[in-house]
Amino acid sequence: MPKLLPRLGVALTNIRRALGWSLGELAAALGKPQNLLSDYERGKKTLTQEKLEELAAPMGVSRETIEETVAQVDRIRAQAGTPVYPSEQGEADAERVRIESVVRAMADATAQVGRPLMANLFVQVRAAADRQLAQGAWDRLKRLTPAERRSRIRKSREYRSWAVCEAACEESLKAAPDSAARALEYAELAVEIARLPAGEDPLFRRRLQGYAEAHLGNCHRVHGQLHSADEVFGRFRSLWKEGAPGDPGLLNEARVLGMEASLRIEQGQCSVALDLLDQAEAVDRNGERRYLLINRGRALEHLGEYEGAITALQRATPLIDGKKEPRQLWVLRSNLIQNLNHLRRFAEADALLPELRRLADQLGQELDLLRTSWMEGWVAAGLGRREKAIAALEHVSRELARRQIPFDAALAGLELAVLYLEEGRTAEVRKLAEELLAIFKAQKVHREALAALTIFCKAAAKETATVHLVRRLRDYLYRAQHRPDLRFEEP
Repeated sequence: MPKLLPRLGVALTNIRRALGWSLGELAAALGKPQNLLSDYERGKKTLTQEKLEELAAPMGVSRETIEETVAQVDRIRAQAGTPVYPSEQGEADAERVRIESVVRAMADATAQVGRPLMANLFVQVRAAADRQLAQGAWDRLKRLTPAERRSRIRKSREYRSWAVCEAACEESLKAAPDSAARALEYAELAVEIARLPAGEDPLFRRRLQGYAEAHLGNCHRVHGQLHSADEVFGRFRSLWKEGAPGDPGLLNEARVLGMEASLRIEQGQCSVALDLLDQAEAVDRNGERRYLLINRGRALEHLGEYEGAITALQRATPLIDGKKEPRQLWVLRSNLIQNLNHLRRFAEADALLPELRRLADQLGQELDLLRTSWMEGWVAAGLGRREKAIAALEHVSRELARRQIPFDAALAGLELAVLYLEEGRTAEVRKLAEELLAIFKAQKVHREALAALTIFCKAAAKETATVHLVRRLRDYLYRAQHRPDLRFEEP
């Protein structure tokens, strides 16, 4: 029998090779000599569990995966009748033989239970290896023009893997806050990758298509195109369900359910959204809970349950590492400030604004910076800082209108209109009303909301608009953007 290498060294070798790392690459990542790693793997130096975890860290392997890999080595040796823990001298004393017999018996007894765990381990190892290869492929694709990307994925199967599709979806999510066009381009590319043949299980490819469609639908939602988003999510539902038997657990179900919940919130179907979020939390295996709680906060906010929304957001706060996920922390803080503003708790909101501004400046994304200014203007108005509030809201309303984001432009504009009316600036109110009505017509905003804004426009033209009317209209539009059947009742 050949000399057995130490089990931890074998586990390190297996993990490294499964993920495609050479000894040299791992040594460089660790800043250690390559021959030292070789000695650990070959048993020339003693390798402890703690040291194994340290050496595997650059490869992004979890402690659970390491433990499963070591257990796999043990099971293989036990089933083959080989000592699990070989003696340093290549001999097994009587006590060790007894230990091995117990281990073999335990392995036999737990074989049926262990198979699902092993299957899950292989899925994790495969996923890690595929994602590592995909990252290199995606980095190459990103450097190309959109037309060149499409040409490349059609010509080479390397760019049609599920993991490259997943990477395109991730990039779409990252791009959405700053560039709706770029986010849409990446999502459309993901859909095209998923539709092209790649030699994988056809059922899994259907599931992958559904995953990509969900990200495409999310882009339409972010851009306010709720009707087209609904159509895309209809395709997602069909493909996702059809492909379910072919998915070994590679794709993040909690995420796509959470994205559909976001759409249902925008459509005013907040109860449906909360059900989807419950489903997502039940299947979450990828640490999505913080995002799901943020979404839950949004659903509750749109139901007018501001205290419940604040509670959900506070539960999400300790789950977010601001250094690693500054954008998510910005989203959470922004939503929290908005709910505090609804409750007119402006002093509490004001205390959170410096961090929100710091995060927005750090991220440097245009829409985030704009929405931060909006929160600052809203809080300033609530605290009576009129000059600062007017300057901020004029800028925000103008920029949102330029970007053709109708409801947000109207909401910010109506907050500004209140301040104008309080100062008797009726001419500016009239001009603002005309601009907002033009945006609503151009964007084909639903009939009830258009009718409500028309009432304001007529009142502004006659100089009969009041602060009470504007505030009622603002509260109505906030709800009506998600409920197209809701009518505005004139005072």
